[in-house]
Amino acid sequence: MSSASAATRSGSTRLDRRKARTRQALIDAAVRLIAEGRGDRASIQEITDAADIGFGSFYNHFESKEQLFETASTEVLERWGRMIDRATAGITDPAEVFSISLRLSGRLSWTHPEVARFITGAGLDLLDMPGGLAPRALRDIQAGQAAGQFSAAKAEVALSAVAGGLIGLLRLHQRYPERVEEGSVDELAEACLRLLGLPATKARRLAGLPLPATEPW
Repeated sequence: MSSASAATRSGSTRLDRRKARTRQALIDAAVRLIAEGRGDRASIQEITDAADIGFGSFYNHFESKEQLFETASTEVLERWGRMIDRATAGITDPAEVFSISLRLSGRLSWTHPEVARFITGAGLDLLDMPGGLAPRALRDIQAGQAAGQFSAAKAEVALSAVAGGLIGLLRLHQRYPERVEEGSVDELAEACLRLLGLPATKARRLAGLPLPATEPW
C-alpha cells in the first residue's frame, strides 16, 4: 500500500472519529437539557452552544431538534431498559419482574441520579417513546394479565397510573430528598401491584424481596 493510500485511510478514520464525537456531544447536550426540563424550549443554537460545537455542524448529524431529542431519549432509556432486562433475566413470574423493574427505577435518584433527572425532565412523554421503560412495563403488565395475576382491565391505563407514581416519587426526592426514604419506593411498588389486582399478601412479599444489583452507568 502506498503512503498516500495509508494517509487517506488514516485521515478518513480520524474524520469518522471526529464526526462520532460531535454527534455524541449533541446527544449528551440534549440529555442534559431534557434533564433540566428545558428540552421543549431549547433552540438549536442553545443545543450547539451546550455541545460546544458550531451551529452549522448540527445538520450534519440530525435533521431537526425533534430527531435529536428522540435519539437522545431512546439511547438513555434503552440503556436503562437493557440493564433492567439483565437484572430480571431468568425470572418467570411477570409480577416479580414488574416489581423489580419498578423498584429499581424508583431507586434511580439514589443509584443513577442523572437517569432520574432525565426521566423527570421528560415526564409523561416517556409513555409515547417506542423504547425504554414504558414498552417493557406494558409488556410485563400484559404478561401478568395473561397469567391471571393482574386483574386491571386496561393495561395502558394501568401503565399511565404507574408512570405517574414513579415520576412523582423521583421528582419529590429530587426537590425534597429529606421527605423521601428509599423504603418509599417499595411502598409505591406494593401499591402499584395492588392497583394491578395482585393480592395484598403477594404484593407485600414481592415489594420486600432483595433486589439484584445494577451496573454502574
